[in-house]
Amino acid sequence: MSHAPHGGSRARTGTALAAAAALALPVLTGGPAAPAAAAPAPAGELRAALPEPTGDRPVGRTTLHLVDEEREDIWVGGPRELMVTLWYPARADAGRTAPYMTEAESAAMVAALGLDLPSDTMHSRVRTHSRLDMPPARTRNGFPLIVLSPGAGHNRIELSSLAEELAAHGFVVAGVDHAHEAAPVEFPGGVITACPGCTSGRWAEGTENRAEDVSFLLDRLTGPDPAWRWSHVIDASRIGMAGHSWGGAATAETLRVEDRVDAGINFDGPFYPAAAGEGLDKPLALIENDQGNEWEGVEEIWPRLEGWRQWIRLDGSGHSNSIDRGVLAEQFGLRGVFTEQQWRNLYGDLPTDRGLELVRAYSVAFFDHHLRGGDQPLLEDPESFHPELVVVEPEEERTG
Repeated sequence: MSHAPHGGSRARTGTALAAAAALALPVLTGGPAAPAAAAPAPAGELRAALPEPTGDRPVGRTTLHLVDEEREDIWVGGPRELMVTLWYPARADAGRTAPYMTEAESAAMVAALGLDLPSDTMHSRVRTHSRLDMPPARTRNGFPLIVLSPGAGHNRIELSSLAEELAAHGFVVAGVDHAHEAAPVEFPGGVITACPGCTSGRWAEGTENRAEDVSFLLDRLTGPDPAWRWSHVIDASRIGMAGHSWGGAATAETLRVEDRVDAGINFDGPFYPAAAGEGLDKPLALIENDQGNEWEGVEEIWPRLEGWRQWIRLDGSGHSNSIDRGVLAEQFGLRGVFTEQQWRNLYGDLPTDRGLELVRAYSVAFFDHHLRGGDQPLLEDPESFHPELVVVEPEEERTG
């Protein structure tokens, strides 16, 4: 069964992204910390775990620091630098489990939130399912590559649940922290960067900047002088991208300008004029929130999508169901520091683990089909598999 879009006011792109960034900056609470309704668990009991991947491959993880000496950083000047985390099918489920964030990132986050939590909360108290620097699995034909772009003010590591799921299903995944568009992010030398891009209002320019970041990343992962010692396991002929919020906008722009990227998913982000006006001829899915507003540019780009397309409303969702934050906030006993409206804006009425489950299931099906040619009935009728994956039927299709 198809449904028409919600009525109600339309969110202006700049205003909505600024609001999303404001929710992101205090990374767990979703805004200035309100008095807690319930205290977190005692420090000795304070533990959280990402949802386990459903794929049958063990997952490896490593981190890269990339410097583009030929491009100036639009936010602070100097050469453009990126921090990148790679998740990938690993040779064995052995070795040290990767920490969630770095110690410095965790301490910076806890301090920024003003919470009475150990400084290592996001470093050593979150269980991941990745093995640190484990060699990748052997492959005859290579693994497809998927680039993940986080939202404004989000650290790339907050996409870990999605990344681990994709890696466990046989993809190499590259999460990119677009410098000064994410926070907090640790660079070599102990430098912790903030997010001046989040308060600049330069959303369209930043989106184009992110697309350039992705092109540089692909050069460094699949070019003649690869930055990763095991880059040979990547099949450079099969590349996809997904992004949350500002990262969703960047996904559409990257599909427009980067021939090497074949298909993408926008998790509740806008479409800026360059992509919305020109359209795309590549597979694109939009998964939007269920709070009654739509991003500007969605209706403009839709009739200009000439390739495979699907518009999904995630029933009961908010803006951030595709990232780890809600699951961790609940496990750490921090839901009480949100107002009811903040929580609804971010996660709607969906249980946070269910929201992640739906996003992960759809993403695996999408990329398996569009990058590997897999038969995925879920894409033909998402609601029959998961009732919350509501297919939107735009006005011109209902009346035409």
